[in-house]
Amino acid sequence: MRATTTHHTWARTCLEHAGIALVVTFLSATPAAADATLFIGANTTPATRPVRGFAGGISLLVLGFEFEYANTVEDPLAAAPSLQTYMGNLLVQTPTSTQLYATLGGGFYRERLGTTQETSVGINLGAGIKFSLAGPLRVRLDYRAFVLRGSPIYQNPQRVYAGLNLAF
Repeated sequence: MRATTTHHTWARTCLEHAGIALVVTFLSATPAAADATLFIGANTTPATRPVRGFAGGISLLVLGFEFEYANTVEDPLAAAPSLQTYMGNLLVQTPTSTQLYATLGGGFYRERLGTTQETSVGINLGAGIKFSLAGPLRVRLDYRAFVLRGSPIYQNPQRVYAGLNLAF
């Protein structure tokens, strides 16, 4: 009978310590942060044209995930197609108030010039910085290089943008 009581006491002590460790872990964990960005910029391939879009993401300390939509307008005189991108991206970022980040992602695109159209998949690689403007309002500067699969007119467009970013 004594061994059973000792075993139950030991098991109970282990469960209590595990419970306390679990509570301390949850209370000290860094909360997930989210942000949203509205941006304007330029697609520079093959001629510079305006691009507009938005991004929304969530991050935990140095890793994050975002969805991004961007729309570049067509310029028929320069034979520069419109380009819509729908990308999901993984971010690695500094855990500081001014955040430097690198991103890699993939998704879908649609390129159109006149009656020629291509819809397929692509990947992107980028880098940027987010810095505080006032309170949760930040400025985001970003560069992206794309590799478009399928039969696009331009396989490797590049884009730069500036945006207003709201952290919450």
